[in-house]
Amino acid sequence: MFTNKRLEEAYNHAKLEYFDKDSKYIFFSDMHRGDDSASDQFARNQNILLHALDYYYYNGYTYVEAGDGDELWEYRDFKHIRLAHSDIFLVMKKFYDAGRLYLLYGNHNIYLKRKSFVKKYYYTFYDEYKQRLHELFNGIKPYEALVLKSKKTGQEILVVHGHQGDFLNDQFWVVAMVLLRFFWKYLHVVGFQNPASPAKNLYRRHKIEKNYKEYIRESKRMLICGHTHRPKFPKANELPYYNTGCCIRSKGITGIEIVNNKILMVDWRVKANKEGILQIVRTIVRGPEPIAKYEKNRYPY
Repeated sequence: MFTNKRLEEAYNHAKLEYFDKDSKYIFFSDMHRGDDSASDQFARNQNILLHALDYYYYNGYTYVEAGDGDELWEYRDFKHIRLAHSDIFLVMKKFYDAGRLYLLYGNHNIYLKRKSFVKKYYYTFYDEYKQRLHELFNGIKPYEALVLKSKKTGQEILVVHGHQGDFLNDQFWVVAMVLLRFFWKYLHVVGFQNPASPAKNLYRRHKIEKNYKEYIRESKRMLICGHTHRPKFPKANELPYYNTGCCIRSKGITGIEIVNNKILMVDWRVKANKEGILQIVRTIVRGPEPIAKYEKNRYPY
């Protein structure tokens, strides 16, 4: 199966990082940050993500942005994205300066695989007010995949965006990009959905998720990804497939955390307290569950 081949390629070229009981990670994906125009679906959740990132930064987490952070298909000039969401990038810079940021590229920001593109737009930015360059993520290297490996047991978790093997969004991504930039970008503003997106097409989403599970069964690795925009946390006796969901839902954002060798799914959204005051609240949706339950010699793949 082609998805298996692409995911194995991503695994073979992945950034390797070891974790233990003191490690903390937060995985978000699919922000699709835009230019704050009517077609920018992330704009409504910017403050929620900003508050969440502040929480994770001050609590010592490593931030893994698992693809499609910036909507580079719809908006060809990254400068407008950075200006529209400058507060988000300032917090991300704090993670980067502390050595706690990993950027993975997905199909919508696949340009990050090009070192020349990253160096031009992500290393520095020009402050038009002060008329000088400032460092952003100077020297950063985005990856297609990240492998987390337990220091104690050697257990591995593969983290990717999840577009690998999705024909239109992987091999033919240029075609999908052109259609989105010049056609669907304007139609989804008035309610029409892009059928090429697994987030909008139920059949395609289920097919992709089935391929993920086939890969997990064969590789015997846990998988964390995004791409489909559907949050997923396995039930008892299910394969260890985790999906972060996305950050462009109308009711908030979802993510996956790893803390104290346990994994959990969280939801961040605006809620009213008893006095009717709106506040941003973190809620544990599923878990926490010990990662060790999915070791090769314990789990019936």
